[in-house]
Amino acid sequence: MFEVTKLYDTTSDGIRQASFETCGAVCSVQIDIELEGDTVRSVRYTGGCHGNTQGVASLCAGMKKDEVIARLEGIDCGGRGTSCPDQLAKALKMLI
Repeated sequence: MFEVTKLYDTTSDGIRQASFETCGAVCSVQIDIELEGDTVRSVRYTGGCHGNTQGVASLCAGMKKDEVIARLEGIDCGGRGTSCPDQLAKALKMLI
């Protein structure tokens, strides 16, 4: 329940790029992630509350993925049981 779906996961020149479709219970529809090792280089949401998703993406840049997971996992939006940040945590967990 509330799981993300991996669309692709590739690595080139040490940069891992992955894209995920969100569960449908949140406003964003897709999350694109770039990792260098275990560090988040960038996050880009498609859809969602632009200011909030842009803020989450900016705060996560440069953080270790385990730290992002620890901070965002379980965040709920409006009683939906998940949120755009929680969906990012679920996507990052799939990249471990």
